[in-house]
Amino acid sequence: VQLQACGGGLVQAGGSLRLSCAASGRTLSGHIMAWFRQAPGKEREFLASVEWSGGRSDYADSVRGRFSISRVKITNTVYLQMDYLEPEDTAVYYCAAKFRLGTNYIYWGQGTEVTVSS
Repeated sequence: VQLQACGGGLVQAGGSLRLSCAASGRTLSGHIMAWFRQAPGKEREFLASVEWSGGRSDYADSVRGRFSISRVKITNTVYLQMDYLEPEDTAVYYCAAKFRLGTNYIYWGQGTEVTVSS
């Protein structure tokens, strides 16, 4: 699976951004798609995931209620809608994929940078 993330940019605190992740290379049936982020000097952080087939989603406490993950099967695209952004959300955002029964995310996109100004 090849993943291509885009949609990052500079936004003021309180604003919104929508990240996109286009997947190609194989069927995503049986996979879980997710978004992570990594801020400078910090470890990579899980944000949200969605089951490709059933649509069940899961969120980290730090973003629940502000971020929303979704997928569009016909275009093989996963989205992360980010609202009420805070300067602490500044990071490089990555999309990733794993097999539904797998432990680790094995496919990763190249990252897209999000900067939130105060």
